[in-house]
Amino acid sequence: MDINRRTILTGGVAAAAVAPAAAQAQAQTPHGAPTKPLTLVNVAARDVLSLDGDWRYSIDPYRDGAAGFHGEQAGYGHRRYDTFNVEATMRANPNALIEYDMELSPTANLPSSWLTHEPTLRRYVGLMWYKRTFTLSGAAGKRAFVHVGAANYATTVFVNGTQIGAHEGGFTPFAFEIPAALVREGENQITLGVDSEATWDTVPPRVTDWENYGGITRGVHIVLTPQTFIDDAWIRLTREGRVAATVRLNGARARNAEVRVRIAALGLTLHGRTDGDGVWTGEAAAPRNLERWSPDRPQLYAVRVETAGDTLRERVGFRTIETRGDQILLNGEPIFLRGICIHEEELGAEPSRIITPENARALLTLAKEGLGCNFVRLAHYPHSEITTRLADELGLLVWSEIPVYWRINWENPRTLETARAMLAENIRRDRNRAAIALWSIGNETPLGEARLRFLAQLAADVRALDDTRLVTAALLTERRTQDGKPLMVLNDPLAEHLDVLGVNTYNGWYSNDALADVPGIAWRSDYGKPMIFSEFGADAKSGFHDAEGTHKFSEEFQAEYYRRTLEMAAKVPFLRGMSPWILKDFRSPRRQHPVYQQGWNRKGLVSPTGGRKQAFAVLAEHYRARAAN
Repeated sequence: MDINRRTILTGGVAAAAVAPAAAQAQAQTPHGAPTKPLTLVNVAARDVLSLDGDWRYSIDPYRDGAAGFHGEQAGYGHRRYDTFNVEATMRANPNALIEYDMELSPTANLPSSWLTHEPTLRRYVGLMWYKRTFTLSGAAGKRAFVHVGAANYATTVFVNGTQIGAHEGGFTPFAFEIPAALVREGENQITLGVDSEATWDTVPPRVTDWENYGGITRGVHIVLTPQTFIDDAWIRLTREGRVAATVRLNGARARNAEVRVRIAALGLTLHGRTDGDGVWTGEAAAPRNLERWSPDRPQLYAVRVETAGDTLRERVGFRTIETRGDQILLNGEPIFLRGICIHEEELGAEPSRIITPENARALLTLAKEGLGCNFVRLAHYPHSEITTRLADELGLLVWSEIPVYWRINWENPRTLETARAMLAENIRRDRNRAAIALWSIGNETPLGEARLRFLAQLAADVRALDDTRLVTAALLTERRTQDGKPLMVLNDPLAEHLDVLGVNTYNGWYSNDALADVPGIAWRSDYGKPMIFSEFGADAKSGFHDAEGTHKFSEEFQAEYYRRTLEMAAKVPFLRGMSPWILKDFRSPRRQHPVYQQGWNRKGLVSPTGGRKQAFAVLAEHYRARAAN
């Protein structure tokens, strides 16, 4: 039934379009990496028309605009993407019955979630239609694409009444070419059908611990390119210390085309010709004057990628990240990751997942300057490119993950295809970001053979797509008793496929341990790899105090929880970082205590509007001491 729902979303010809969007992950390069026909890396640097701003929207809880009630294609009078004027049509033909009118529907300023369009949508989960017009000029001789930064969860795109593509996944970008026959000089219409409903086969599944922000949550652009253009350009420092570049062209003249990569500040030019697939890779010794990127000195270089008829500009930092035994090495030197987890939710009493440069800066600056972090875990899905680019600039290492979360359907091949496609989209978008240190393939997933096969495939995909970063996942542990004291044992077979072992620990919050006993909990791992406490935390409602400090949800309890957990962490010899849960309180429908939660997960170190709780100072002082050593 759930899978049928996802097929019905597309309707008619669109039903054939959703499957390839997820199934792209099945196609393989010679190295086993999932392919994707279109990347359009760094859209902001291209010839674009922003469609951010006012859009008309229409609620469609029964998906009437996607299919008839017998499952057939939606009929006349129900399709929100048709291009005629409803009022004029009904006046001209009194027999016409049209049960919507997008031109008279309410407007919303996008990007943002529909949860804040107006109060009655606060709990809406389902299909929403968005429509607007745009004026196109200067498109002659060029190719035109619709690029969507993210829309949650499944999206079908129509231009001038014709579907041009469909995409599954709420947090990664996608683009579809507008056929030349549809491109009009002057006014055009674009309609997006966005369905936020999760199922047991989606990624993430139906049950999570964050708000399901349905809607168009990142920017929409019309992108104009030459007939043959630079689709992807990946510039990096290899682990051997060489500057490398891989460029992929798209178009009729992509083969045997000359490509140049110039870094003027380093006096470096790489050049060559593409192969039969339109791809070229070249490398050279790193110039002696190259300054490596680090959290202390986040040096970025202007890069210019050129081919006949097209130029793409980037800003790239150069650094290496690797492991040696149970150490994490940045630029060859051991580093301890002083981190914090962050959800993609802006500060404010009524967040709507609107991540502007200002909103992203407020969050990351709170982590970098307020807490003294050199690291952030962007949980539990790919965050906005605005955030990852800002992490490059500010000097924050990043854990980036896809929402393979809790109860994934490990047995469903299509669920695996969807996860692989998301992973590929995430990596291709952000692998020019020096800040990205860790690609995470899952969070708190239960042990099992099917799960291990699923996640092992994702780990292999990471290595095929990006061999310059580390693979991780947030794992569960087994609790035992040794010499009468608790022992936490990391014995997940997935560890063999990872570089860094993430562990979520909540002893003293989700366990019956007294806080005074938490420092005595021991840890064991037999893998000889670095471990990160990827989560730990306790809820506290900002402003709720308990003089004795024993009442859960009080600021005092949360602060003491941090003190004791940090004492425990200091005794783990192979611990190489931590990212406590979480920077700010965030919306979660799971959390319904009428006094302390009210629909919010209160584990934030700051309130929804940024008020600092007592535990904020505890962690900040701990990080200051670590940074000084």
